[in-house]
Amino acid sequence: MPLTILSQSQLRKLLLSLTREEILELQRSLSEALREYSTGSQDQGCSATYQPQRTAITRSNGCTTLFMPATTGKTLGIKMISLQDGGTAGCAVERAGFDIPEGEPTSSRSRGGSVRNSVASLSSEMSDLSVGSSHEDDSSISPSVTTASSGGADSADSSTLLTGCVNQLPVTGKVSATLGAWPGAGTRDTSPRGSVTLLDADSLPFGLINAHELTAFRTALASLMLFNKRKKVRTLLVFGAGTQAYWHIRLALILRGNEIRRVYIVNRSFERAAELLRNIYLPENTEWRRDVKFSAMSSDFGEYNRILKEHVRKTDAIFCCTPSSTSLFPAEFLTSREGRQKGRFICAVGSYKKHMSEIHPDILRDEVNVTPPHRHFHKHTRRSGVIVVDSLDAAMKEAGEIIQAGIKPHQVVELGELMMVRHAARKASETDSVESADEEKSLRDWVERGNVIYKSVGLGLMDLVTGGDLVRLARERGLGTTVEDF
Repeated sequence: MPLTILSQSQLRKLLLSLTREEILELQRSLSEALREYSTGSQDQGCSATYQPQRTAITRSNGCTTLFMPATTGKTLGIKMISLQDGGTAGCAVERAGFDIPEGEPTSSRSRGGSVRNSVASLSSEMSDLSVGSSHEDDSSISPSVTTASSGGADSADSSTLLTGCVNQLPVTGKVSATLGAWPGAGTRDTSPRGSVTLLDADSLPFGLINAHELTAFRTALASLMLFNKRKKVRTLLVFGAGTQAYWHIRLALILRGNEIRRVYIVNRSFERAAELLRNIYLPENTEWRRDVKFSAMSSDFGEYNRILKEHVRKTDAIFCCTPSSTSLFPAEFLTSREGRQKGRFICAVGSYKKHMSEIHPDILRDEVNVTPPHRHFHKHTRRSGVIVVDSLDAAMKEAGEIIQAGIKPHQVVELGELMMVRHAARKASETDSVESADEEKSLRDWVERGNVIYKSVGLGLMDLVTGGDLVRLARERGLGTTVEDF
């Protein structure tokens, strides 16, 4: 059995060469695996009930290493990644299932439950969904790119600077005082380091992949499944300037670039934001970057709060790609009357521990607390009643936003399960049932125009499925290092 090894540079070369059609095919493959993950049946190899437990250890130096085994029923794999997060030394093992307080209603689509019941339950939560138009005028989007500097608008000697309109002039920036020897706050790349090992049905290794780029790529691939369904995606807001942010921006523009007009980037370190823009504006990225306008801003900017509020209110999709332990923006930006004027797709993928929270807990509470419609709010986008996650079990243990907001299992729906529900609703509507047609319409309206919050903590299954597909593409392209008889 030949073993294909993809180093970080080899994998990046492969990922940068992918066409839109190949990305969509990778997304379909991952979508099918996630749907199987949520079926609750061991007859499906990707099912959650068939996945091994994962373990995490934190060494005395504060470095946490996560061991993530997975199986599709035909192939096996394990991902081992490490992050320097300053945790307390010790070992933690993920247990099957999660504790539900006595008397707490369980999820309507518990493992092995009826998909048809899932349709009825989720649709009933959204039966009163009313999507109002944002009334956002095209003129509100400036044709030029804004500039910002840390130190405030009146600063005479800002430490970092983005000059001119980045669509016309090169991005420049001063080097940090330490010349990178000790990065300042927000400048360290927090992407995980490690590898993914893939084994075939006979447990023979066929792939070894550097996990740095793969983790960010497969996360963005999953995040954009719901993004692809959105009706309006003219303006994007991205928190973070690392590998995760890059791949969310790149894939979003490759998949929906003809519709996207503006991308706002917000990061604690303006140097890193400028570095991300320099990368995006490389000549080889012209085809997918198109004429989209970019703006970048750091939290040190003097007008930060005012501009951030404008960005959050104006944007159609928000991607949070930071390991932040505090909320990236105040809850009232979205929970106030003005914040409710339009539906948004909000994706949080950066935080991965209980104390971390990119989205304010009040935003999640507001999302799940669905209230009856009132005439006073007839133009406001109502909440769905659920938070979408990649894994119910993992999210209830690891997602800081969900834990801090006190979200219950019945208020969470898995991404794969949502695909199951849409599929079942479509089949049910073929019976010409008025009820089924209404259910499908409510679900479709919410996904396309409503307020959707997606929280991801990552699954080893994602790395296994996407990694296997990438090994196949690498062999077709003659990329990677091959050991013929491993």
